[in-house]
Amino acid sequence: MTDQDEPDALLILQRVEAMILYGRTALRQFPKYEMHVLSAEMLHCMWDLLELVIICNKRYHKKTTMKDLDAKVALLRYQLRTAKKFGYLDFQKYEHWSKLNDEIGRMLGGWLRSISTSTSTVGDAR
Repeated sequence: MTDQDEPDALLILQRVEAMILYGRTALRQFPKYEMHVLSAEMLHCMWDLLELVIICNKRYHKKTTMKDLDAKVALLRYQLRTAKKFGYLDFQKYEHWSKLNDEIGRMLGGWLRSISTSTSTVGDAR
């Protein structure tokens, strides 16, 4: 299976890369005492998202990895809310970053549904 077999996976990969670029810029404005705590955790979470998308795109059985990916998207969502509540992100940055994260979540949901329907149709054909 090549990367061209799943164009949605490539699109989600591009969105995760865009979110990492935006997130790194926003994280630079966190207070210095948070640079090695929440900021580092958020950055690590985004790199985990990228890694899981790549792994998921390469695997034949994707469902478990997709569930892990979904959990990471949810974790980043909560980290964003926490950063906003602490006042580390202004509303515009929070809103933009949340939209990027939500878009990735919607793309993942569609990808997961397409995997579920393709496995159920394969099971019906037997």
